[in-house]
Amino acid sequence: MSSAVNALTGRARRVSCALLASLGLAAVLSAGTTAAAHGTDRMSALPQPAARITAVKKIDARTEDLTVSSPAMNRSIPVRVILPKSWATKKNSTFPVLYMLHGGDDDYTSWTRETDIEALAENSDVLIVMPDGGRAGYYSDWHLGAPRWETFHTSELVRLMEKQYRASSSRAVVGLSMGGLGALNYTARHRGMFRYVAAMSSYVDLNDPAVRLVLALGSQRDGTDINQVWGDPNKNAEIWQAHNPSAMPKAFRGTTVHISCGYGYPGPLDQGHALDVILVGALAEAVLPDSVKRFAGSLRSAGVRTTTHIYGPGTHSWPYWQRELHEIWPTVMTSLR
Repeated sequence: MSSAVNALTGRARRVSCALLASLGLAAVLSAGTTAAAHGTDRMSALPQPAARITAVKKIDARTEDLTVSSPAMNRSIPVRVILPKSWATKKNSTFPVLYMLHGGDDDYTSWTRETDIEALAENSDVLIVMPDGGRAGYYSDWHLGAPRWETFHTSELVRLMEKQYRASSSRAVVGLSMGGLGALNYTARHRGMFRYVAAMSSYVDLNDPAVRLVLALGSQRDGTDINQVWGDPNKNAEIWQAHNPSAMPKAFRGTTVHISCGYGYPGPLDQGHALDVILVGALAEAVLPDSVKRFAGSLRSAGVRTTTHIYGPGTHSWPYWQRELHEIWPTVMTSLR
């Protein structure tokens, strides 16, 4: 499998994000709850310096690229934002926020590069925030202390958006693949932070042997030692479970959860793709449906409002995520009102 992955370039390589590097998982997005409650806190009790915007690049009338100096990351991180429709005319208003998290082996430009999110949001009065999460960052504060993606996203960035971009406390989060599990973990580990969470083609159970295999293969491919992220899966089992959505279904109470995936065999949106791209996407998606069904069942048993869309034919690729984005968009907007 690794030789097929290494052969991919350009768009094919971005599709492979979901199989190895991208099928990584997740962390957290809240200014209030800390990782200490889950045994992973590395933060000092002393007040932390605030993140700050050091550069703004105008992409178009409503899209901006921010350079954010992050004390948690000890470097600058790019963040793309789409401003609300009434941003310029309602200068004293605050706006609900949609965070959109990218998959592995990709970056903060992926949602605007691969989907029509800008056109979809044309009439929206929602602030859309698309932060970088590292090509294999796993949306976590790593076990060995750095990087600290979780702290950057959940504390620094949220506060910065509230302070300088008039973000309100009404929030939703959508992610795909690595970003999908990031979105789920952010929601579970920071209860009450999001009204709505959607995870597309995301692994939901770190105890699944297939997930462990993919993580191991991904580590070999991208040079990331997964033990540096959450520690040894046996010796540090509590950290792994603290980043495992399936281990904490009750933590999703109060948030509407949507999970989607395909069965992995090629569907109508795979036409015209190279065979190796289809194969990688098929393998990445095929292991998802059973665990998604189990997770959805546990959420419903815990009293969590849950919807699923297991759409049959479909691989781990952008055309299906673009379609799913359109499917959930009205619900996302409604949840933020």
